[in-house]
Amino acid sequence: MIARHNGEALDDGTGYHAVASANANIALIKYWGKADEALIIPRMSSLSLTLADLETTTSVSFDRSGRRTGHDRLYIDDSEREGKALQRVSALLDVVRDMAGMDADAVVSSHNTMPYEAGLASSSSAFAALAAAASHAAGLQLDERELSRLARRGSGSACRSVYGGMALWHAGHDDASSYAEHIDCPLDLAIVVILVSGEQKKIPSREAMRRSVQTSALYDAWVRSGADDLEQALEAVKLGDVARLGAIVQSNSLGMHATMMTARPPVMYWLPGSVAALQAVDEVRQGGLNAWATMDAGPNVKVLTTQREAARVEHDLRAALPGFEVHSHVAGPGVRLRTTQGHA
Repeated sequence: MIARHNGEALDDGTGYHAVASANANIALIKYWGKADEALIIPRMSSLSLTLADLETTTSVSFDRSGRRTGHDRLYIDDSEREGKALQRVSALLDVVRDMAGMDADAVVSSHNTMPYEAGLASSSSAFAALAAAASHAAGLQLDERELSRLARRGSGSACRSVYGGMALWHAGHDDASSYAEHIDCPLDLAIVVILVSGEQKKIPSREAMRRSVQTSALYDAWVRSGADDLEQALEAVKLGDVARLGAIVQSNSLGMHATMMTARPPVMYWLPGSVAALQAVDEVRQGGLNAWATMDAGPNVKVLTTQREAARVEHDLRAALPGFEVHSHVAGPGVRLRTTQGHA
């Protein structure tokens, strides 16, 4: 349920403030494509793993002085941002303001432990942290499902970062039915990240998705195969079969990128280093280790493995890819509130 402060508390001139942290998640089974762009409702359900260390911490301060200017301020890693970045943040803040029955400017400050907009799922942690901080600062008390739905309005993948470990995003058909939930996983999974490039990608994910949906001849087949991939992946998780899960995860990723590459004009996130990394992962697996590649909308390669084998996989990939940054991550926590103030 949503609890609201009374009018006196909302309008007493106090700046309401909250800080929250969330971790990025890596989609093991992708959704890639929206049925409703305004509400960010996907065309298919997806499965993810939230990772340790890849973290965004965000503070939100609302000005309740009554001097609303309609202009929020956004700082990302100590640099003030405007344009599309601010527009996306303000759009989510508008949802929060409507839910809380308030009208106040906000100052948002966000810090990341990963490159921003480089295909490392920074938007998932960024908007999950923003949703948590903003809702608390506005005096809302949301349960996990409500918070997941709110985070989805900022970035689809953010609805999964509300949860630690493995999460399933139910595509749904409207705002109420499209949310993520935690999935029990008997496998001790880890992700090894191969950082091919930390530069901001030239084509935003939203544009790449739109182009794929509208112009790729493979898109309908991708949707059909994605539903089957998810069913098989959930069965593999239930059985504790990491080899079966890994094979599905890698195939699903390649299918997503195939739809991008056959869009018109094509969307190509891969760099020469991406191809080298994919080949290195195959060689590591052929050497007897559990290692399967997956890629999101960017050039960087993530490698699904087990916690027991992560150090060895990381070592072998470093040896095969000199000059590349390679690091491992185990499953990480869900969203958490750091501080809050201004409420009785």
